[in-house]
Amino acid sequence: MEGKEEDVRLGANKFSERQPIGTAAQGSDDKDYKEPPPAPLFEPGELKSWSFYRAGIAEFMATFLFLYITVLTVMGVNNSTSKCATVGIQGIAWSFGGMIFALVYCTAGISGGHINPAVTFGLFLARKLSLTRALFYMVMQCLGAICGAGGLKGFQKGLYETTGGGANVVAPGYTKGDGLGAEIVGTFILVYTVFSATDAKRNARDSHVPILAPLPIGFAVFLVHLATIPITGTGINPARSLGAAIIYNRGHAWDDHWIFWVGPFIGAALAAIYHQVVIRAIPFKSRS
Repeated sequence: MEGKEEDVRLGANKFSERQPIGTAAQGSDDKDYKEPPPAPLFEPGELKSWSFYRAGIAEFMATFLFLYITVLTVMGVNNSTSKCATVGIQGIAWSFGGMIFALVYCTAGISGGHINPAVTFGLFLARKLSLTRALFYMVMQCLGAICGAGGLKGFQKGLYETTGGGANVVAPGYTKGDGLGAEIVGTFILVYTVFSATDAKRNARDSHVPILAPLPIGFAVFLVHLATIPITGTGINPARSLGAAIIYNRGHAWDDHWIFWVGPFIGAALAAIYHQVVIRAIPFKSRS
């Protein structure tokens, strides 16, 4: 009994009763994790590295597959005369969220699994990658999206043309302001989830976090689609919107296209600021 009481006593006193909180905790030196150094703005040396181009190819392929599967799902729903005979909005949302979950899992160790220029932009603002890499990723993501939608149109041109090609537009009954707001908030949720799921502090303290990171990111995409498909068809990914608009190439697909760039980039910037300044309070940490 005495041994057990001693174990309980040691367990109860293993951690001090008074723990620093807020910026005091973040500024303490006894960290159990290492904050990654900020990425340089320009890193010309990357251009000579095969891993740099391999990461871009991974982003291209992931965005290609993402567009192909998700737009094909949208086409199947739009082609049916009865929504009850298809997977419906819920199925479309699962398609987008599920593909992000799978593709982030596959590419996270190679490129970081961005698959979205807005995510890349948010991480760039947080100094998680260089401008060189950010621009390269965005170009490859857009090319992958164009090729994914183009490949789909090549296989099923008639169905692609009659079902709208998955192009994003603001739905009748909603204003451009409604669409812009939906894109800003939706992208904020996505990028904030990305920051939280890949946070160095959480990764160090919870070993399961890096393994499960694709799950909350994919689930965030699913939930945002459930909410915003009726408003804009859900963009929150400029490459996805651009690829569908270029290949479908009808007037109404371009009328509101600016919303699907401005909204996601504003949402990503707000998420980066919120996470870095408010949640992590990085600008306010004490420097040695």
